[in-house]
Amino acid sequence: MKKILVTGGAGYIGSHTTLALLNAGFEIVVLDNLSNSSVEALSRVEKIAGRALTFIEGDIRNGTLLGQFFSEHSVDAVLHFAGLKAVGESVMQPLRYYDNNVHGSQVLLQAMGNAGVFNFVFSSSATVYGDPAQIPIPESCPVGQPTNPYGRSKLMVEDMLRDLAVSDPRWHIAILRYFNPVGAHESGLIGEDPNGIPNNLLPYVLQVAVGKLSELSVFGQDYPTPDGTGIRDYIHVVDLADGHLKALAALETLKGVHFWNLGTGQGYSVLEIVQAFEAASDRHVPCRIAPRRPGDIATCYADPAKAEHELGWKSKRGLDEMMRDAWRWQLMNPNGYAQG
Repeated sequence: MKKILVTGGAGYIGSHTTLALLNAGFEIVVLDNLSNSSVEALSRVEKIAGRALTFIEGDIRNGTLLGQFFSEHSVDAVLHFAGLKAVGESVMQPLRYYDNNVHGSQVLLQAMGNAGVFNFVFSSSATVYGDPAQIPIPESCPVGQPTNPYGRSKLMVEDMLRDLAVSDPRWHIAILRYFNPVGAHESGLIGEDPNGIPNNLLPYVLQVAVGKLSELSVFGQDYPTPDGTGIRDYIHVVDLADGHLKALAALETLKGVHFWNLGTGQGYSVLEIVQAFEAASDRHVPCRIAPRRPGDIATCYADPAKAEHELGWKSKRGLDEMMRDAWRWQLMNPNGYAQG
């Protein structure tokens, strides 16, 4: 049995991936500072999996803690989810994002190297493509002009990882560029539980549907898209989690640094998502048009062919399933994990 460190493993994507790893037979240690997550998520992961994990509350920027961890635990790989992820917030608080996402990753990688741990899966983002040069977006699409500090922080870590792989051939690195994760585990026990007002579309829609928020603000109706609203590639979080297992397996034979898009290859507009949710939930979602947000782009969806060819990975769950699973999570957990 291999032992894996999952940073940010109590968060939305981290918890679903931790569950997938436990189900696959891995021994898991989760490190999370609980700044935007709940330890209750890990209790539920253990319940679903029927297996225990080890949890350490701590921050990836704490080099002393990491050094102690690696001296006490022999791990085979690190899956790195710990990071701040809200585009709009990053525009308002850029230094916080660079500190947490970039500096935190540097401290973690330094501790790994000191401990002789060289297998690494990084949670990156399609935002590294900026306003993409082509649609759908292949991994060969130029990066380097993200439109917000969040995307730049992810690209900085990608650059760090490229340099690391060149400097030391012992590193085996998978960089996974996510598109837009949505949905929840089919059990309804784990899902997305943002602090405060949600930054992402579907959690906001869910809270409007149950009356916690009065209406959905649609940011921009004048994009060059069929209905004027932004188009994104929405991927079920369980499919996304499966992609991490495929990438981890690939690192057993692949050296250096490798990049894969994790998306469906299908784009949906904001209004199409609202319509799909209303059909799945039989709830009306009142909307109002608001100004565009800084850092947003018109259209972004993946060409996922490389992941299918090299990893044997392909998204399986469609938009209806994403909406149904998200709605089940919301109904079962009206206050998120706060219910305990």
